[in-house]
Amino acid sequence: MVALTLNESGNTERALDIAVNEALRLGAPLLVATTGGDTAVAALNAARAKGVTERLIIVSHAYGTRAPGVNAMKEECRKTLEEAGVRIITAAHALSGAERAMSTKFHGVYPVEIIAHTLRMFSQGVKVAVEMGAMALDAGAVPYGEKIVAAGGTGRGADTVVVLTPAYTQDIFSTKVHEILCKPY
Repeated sequence: MVALTLNESGNTERALDIAVNEALRLGAPLLVATTGGDTAVAALNAARAKGVTERLIIVSHAYGTRAPGVNAMKEECRKTLEEAGVRIITAAHALSGAERAMSTKFHGVYPVEIIAHTLRMFSQGVKVAVEMGAMALDAGAVPYGEKIVAAGGTGRGADTVVVLTPAYTQDIFSTKVHEILCKPY
């Protein structure tokens, strides 16, 4: 495992290089988390450099996460990805979603948020990797029972790369984390 320093977006290029190389080595889908789209475009460029754009899947926030009726991904980033033929999964977060409404309204902690906080003990990016693996599997974007490479991060950019076999959200405890290739320390 490569230990990266914890700084927002400063590790993106290195993490994406690790992720693309592993996806190429495994012949696996490459999932990359994004909010505004900059990390997704960086992933597209990294994938293009190695000729693996067909493996790239971008996972983004659902509409309304930041403001009602609005998606946080910048339109120019979305257009660049779509023109390149990259699949974009836009869905509610598997490890918060509707449960976040309850914790916000009733000021409690609920089981799915406990899962999320436990994964954050490794890093925010590990939580993101498990979460977007479930989201992509739920959407039919990755094959059931096969390994994927997932890149996520802390705040902005990517700083974590995980090899895992995702499980559907309804069966999240069947997720298998095989290897953490890099994460911040």
